[in-house]
Amino acid sequence: MAIKEENPITMAEVVSLVGDSEKSESIKKFIKNFNKMPLEKAQEMKEELKNLNLIKLKAEHIVKIVDFVPTDASELNKVVIEVSLDQEEVNKILEVTKKFK
Repeated sequence: MAIKEENPITMAEVVSLVGDSEKSESIKKFIKNFNKMPLEKAQEMKEELKNLNLIKLKAEHIVKIVDFVPTDASELNKVVIEVSLDQEEVNKILEVTKKFK
């Protein structure tokens, strides 16, 4: 089987996709320790971050931001370490994340 497409997804989306088997219950239990928001909120935050149209912010960065919900610049820089964001970009992202904290 070949991988045709790869899309990063949030932990909330994983929970909604794993199903109801015994194995999926252990996955849900594990993710519950880290997941900070329900699926609807995660999708809303993901969409708002996409709508910022920041060139440096890729889909995988957006997913990390949704999963960890940073509330200050130092937390954001820990989540998105491979991208150098300027202060204006940081402020735009934090405006979104603070609405969901």
